[in-house]
Amino acid sequence: MKKLIVLLGLLLSLPVYAAEGMVVMQSSHGVAKTVDRLEKVVSNAGFRVFARIDHGQAAKNVNIELKPVELLIFGKPKAGSLLMQSQPSVAIDLPMKYLVWKDAAGKVNIGWNDPAWVAARHGITDQDKLVKKMTGVLRKLAGKAAGTE
Repeated sequence: MKKLIVLLGLLLSLPVYAAEGMVVMQSSHGVAKTVDRLEKVVSNAGFRVFARIDHGQAAKNVNIELKPVELLIFGKPKAGSLLMQSQPSVAIDLPMKYLVWKDAAGKVNIGWNDPAWVAARHGITDQDKLVKKMTGVLRKLAGKAAGTE
């Protein structure tokens, strides 16, 4: 029984895929706090934060009701530039982004584009090691911010 509970806990903490190429992980914090935490862990990991966009506030400013949703745009030019050397079109998907939103059930989610999906989308086949590293780093950072790590 104990093994079953541990296995269930692991399965529930794994990210799930939502929209094509997007990885989604639940956060144990509210939207703003999750983005605050993401901003901190991303910066501490040596990434540059380019922007934080509060779509919920923007909607409110034009009298549209929207559940909380924020976008954090960040990157590390050393990694992104290598991908762009392989295929300049990948720049449309860079820098990387975390999207944090509250869903209809009231759960807070962190979503991001899977680097392997981005690489495949642009036909990048010569950066497998970098793409794998990016995949692990994005998952780890999201886990720290979500409170699952």
